[in-house]
Amino acid sequence: MEFRTTFTISPACDKISYSTPAMFIGSCFADAVSSKFKAGRMPVMSNPSGTVYNPVSVINTLESIIGSREFTEKDLFNFNGFWLSFDHYTDFSSDNSKTVLERINSRREEAHDFLSKASYLFITFGTARIYRRKETGRIVSNCHKIPDAYFTRELLTVDDIVNRWNDELDRLKSFNPELKIIFTISPVRHWKDSPHGNQVSKSTLFLAVEQLLNHPGNPAYFPAYELVMDDLRDYRFYAGDMLHLSDTAIDYIWNAFTNCYFDSETAETWNEAEKITRAVSHRLRSDSGESVRLFAATMLKKIDSLCSIKPFLNLSAEREYFLQICGS
Repeated sequence: MEFRTTFTISPACDKISYSTPAMFIGSCFADAVSSKFKAGRMPVMSNPSGTVYNPVSVINTLESIIGSREFTEKDLFNFNGFWLSFDHYTDFSSDNSKTVLERINSRREEAHDFLSKASYLFITFGTARIYRRKETGRIVSNCHKIPDAYFTRELLTVDDIVNRWNDELDRLKSFNPELKIIFTISPVRHWKDSPHGNQVSKSTLFLAVEQLLNHPGNPAYFPAYELVMDDLRDYRFYAGDMLHLSDTAIDYIWNAFTNCYFDSETAETWNEAEKITRAVSHRLRSDSGESVRLFAATMLKKIDSLCSIKPFLNLSAEREYFLQICGS
C-alpha cells in the first residue's frame, strides 16, 4: 500500500546542457534552483535586479533588461540617508547614489547580454499581490521596509496578469527568438496574506499561467509547487520558519528538475562538478595538516581530469583554491 501520492513529470523534449545558458527570474525559489546550476558550474544568471515576487515586477525587470534602461538618480529614492530603487532588491542600496547606479546599470548591461544569448528563461511567480507607490502609481518590486503609508496594496486579477504577460511573451520572442520560457509557481507560502489570502493569491497565479500556456510562443510549465504540496506534503521538508523549503525539499525538486531537463551526460557532468565546488565550500586551511594537503592534491587531479574531458567547464577558481592549500 502506498502512503504518499506521486506523479510523473514528462521529460522535456528540449534539454538543458552546458551550451544552453539559462536565466531565472522571480521569487526566492528561483534563486534556490539557480544556485544548483551554479554549483555545477552551468551557465546561469539569477534575478539580475534581485528577488521579485509578483508578475508585474518580473515584467518590469525584463523590460529594463530588454530595453537597456539607463537608471539615473531621479529613479532612486532617499530614505533616512539611504539611496534605493523600488525596482531592485535591498542589495543594490547604499548611502552613495553613484554606487547604487553603478551596481544597477552594470548588472543590467550584463543581464541584457546574457538574456540575448540565453536558451531558457525560468519565471517563478510567488504572489499575485502587489504594492503600488502612492506618489507615482507605479507597482514596486521591493518596499525596502518603508512604512505602509507610502503604498497601496492590491490583488492582481487573472485577466490583468494574462494581458500583461501575453504582451511580454511577444516582446521576449522578438528580443530572442530562440528563448524557451518555462513558468513555475513558488511553493513558498506568503503568510502575511493569511492562509486564505495565500491560497487566493496562488490560485490567481495558477489560472493566469494556465491561460498563458496557450500563447503562440509555446511556453511550458514545471510543477515545483505540486511536488511540494501534493507529493512531499510534510513539515519535515520545510525550514525552521515552516514557510520556506528545507535543503532536502530543494534537493528533491532539483532531482525532478534534472530528470525532466537534463540528459544523462549533462547530469553526470553536473554531479562531478558539484562534488568539486562542494569540497571548496568546506573551506579547508593550508595549515591543517598533511591529510588536508593530500586531499587538495587529489581534488586538483580530479579538476584537471574533468576539465580535460569537459573543456567547457570553468573550474579555475576551484583549482586556484586547492593550489593554495597545497602551498603551490
